[in-house]
Formats: sequence, C-alpha cells, structure tokens
Amino acid sequence: TASRDWGIVERGWKAHVLGEAPHTFTKALDAVTELRKLPKANDQFLEPFVIVDGEGKAVGTVQDGDAVVLFNYRSDRMVEISKAFEYENFSAFDRVRYPKDLKFAGMLQYDGDLKLPKNYLVPPPFIERTSGEYMVKNGLSIFACSETQKFGHVTFFWNGNRSGYFDEKRETYVEIPSDKCPFNEKPDMKTREITEAGIAALKSGKYDLLRINYASPDMVGHTGSLEATIRACETCDECLGELLAEVDKLGGVYLVCSDHGNADDMVQRNKKTGQPLQDANGVNMALTSHTLAPVMVAVGGAGLKDSVKMRDDLPEAGIASITATFINLCGYEAPSDYCPTLIKTD
Repeated sequence: TASRDWGIVERGWKAHVLGEAPHTFTKALDAVTELRKLPKANDQFLEPFVIVDGEGKAVGTVQDGDAVVLFNYRSDRMVEISKAFEYENFSAFDRVRYPKDLKFAGMLQYDGDLKLPKNYLVPPPFIERTSGEYMVKNGLSIFACSETQKFGHVTFFWNGNRSGYFDEKRETYVEIPSDKCPFNEKPDMKTREITEAGIAALKSGKYDLLRINYASPDMVGHTGSLEATIRACETCDECLGELLAEVDKLGGVYLVCSDHGNADDMVQRNKKTGQPLQDANGVNMALTSHTLAPVMVAVGGAGLKDSVKMRDDLPEAGIASITATFINLCGYEAPSDYCPTLIKTD
C-alpha cells in the first residue's frame, strides 16, 4: 500500500494486518487475473484482496513480532503507511489491532525530519544547498502550489527530502486536496483550482517566485485511458494559458517544462518497429508508465529581455539545468557547481 490518501492506507491496513478485504482468493495470480476484469481496473487501481486458506482464513497477516520491510524507495507515498506501522499513538484511522514488537524497516528513511522510519536498509541521500534554500536566503518570497498528488514535488522533494519551510515568513505552501477517486473519472483533477490559486498569488504582488505543478497529464496518463488523458491535457493547456497570460499582464517571466513524458504516448509499442502492440482481441495495449521522450522547456513573458536566448551548446542538457536557468531569470547568478543554465544573454 503506497498512497497519501488515508482512506486507501486504511484499506491496505485492513488487508495486510486484519486480513479483511472485499475480495478473497486462494492464489495471488487468480486475484490479479480476476480483479483486472472489473470495470475501471488498472495497474494503479486494483481493489483490495486477501489470500485465504482452505477454511477461508486470511494467511500472512502481520502479527506481533513479525518483520515488515517496505521496499518502495520513493518517499512521497510511503510516509502514511510508515506512520501507521511505527507510531503507537496514531489517530488517522482506527487500526483495530496494532502489532507489537515489529521489526519494521523501510528501503530508505522516507522523512529525515520525522526520522521515519527509525530503521531503514539504505542510508538516505544527503541533499543540501537546494535552489529553494538558495533563493530564500537571498531574500526572495516564494509561493509553491499543487494538489495532493504533486504537492510533495514542489515542497518536500524540491527542498531535498526536507519537510517544512526554510523561512516561514518568506514561503507560502498551498496544497489543494486531490479527488479521492480514479483520476480518469475526473480527468481535470484540480487543474482549475491550482490555476486560480496561482493567479491569486500573482495578483497579490507578495511573491518574487512561484512554482506550480499540474498533476493531471501524468496522473491521468497512468490510468491508460486515452479519452480521459486527452481531456486532462486540454484542460491543463487551457489553464496554463490563463496563468501565463496573467504573468504577461504583470510584466513577469515564466519557465514551463515537464520532468518526464507520459501522456505523449498512450500505447505499448514494438521496440523494433515502433508499431502499437495489441492484445488477443486486436485492441491496442495501453501504456501506463512514463515515457523516455525528451521534454520541452519554454521561457517567455512580457518581462523577458530581448537579449535572453536559449543556448545551443548543451547537447546533453537535462532537467537539472532548469535550476540554474530559473535562478538566472530571477536576476541571480547560480552557484558554480550547479548544472549549466540553458540561457545566454547576447
């Protein structure tokens, strides 16, 4: 169970610890095969199940003294389930039974500030001198916003796996709660609300720098629904246009980019021919994972000086160069050990 949604975490707890779930099977293969046949089932959303013995009793439930290891190395969806297993005093939901004396460990320490979990297999990376810290300590006021699914990307991850603020007086973090349903059912997700919050922040005049993450093209893309993903991209495109129009109106500068592909290709392909793969019924097989396609980066806005140009001498430039680029756009020189900026001034 890996989720920021406490309702999903509770359902996982009931299956893992209490042996309770809406579906029971005697074999895991049968469980996955049958549950994939349900409407709206996909790799990301599979209804909870437990494996039972011949008498219908759940097998493998977590008991006192057991060893529990979380093998996920991404921290943003592991904090909640870690709290459920590690915190004796816990109120997010009724655990009913709390296994004692667990040998509990994570692949990593998912939250260094909370020291969660206490035991882990691989030491967490030590990340310092992030751009967020650099900008705040240079006196800039920052606004960061996304919905729940990507909020950690503009805060916790952005700040080097660090919870909280560098300077609460100079930073505002806004989390818009994501819908609690499969994302293809509401493919707009919170794109409009994020846009409204961003425009309000721009109009307030309180902030020197805004960082905003739209979740829908990625999260809806993961469902494999082409129709829903098209809708997600259309709404995101419309809302981004509104946001950038406000930046122009205020004489600002913007940088738009993606961190990876997803919605750009929605079918699995033959690696040699590039042709779509089809199932036994001749239906294209949906691609629910990220793609390896290069991503675009756009710099613009009414406040951008005519002398600013994109460099053409960085053939292997990647997302790491975005950092020095936006620091330059803010009028500052990036630290010398950052990856090189994408822009130059003629």
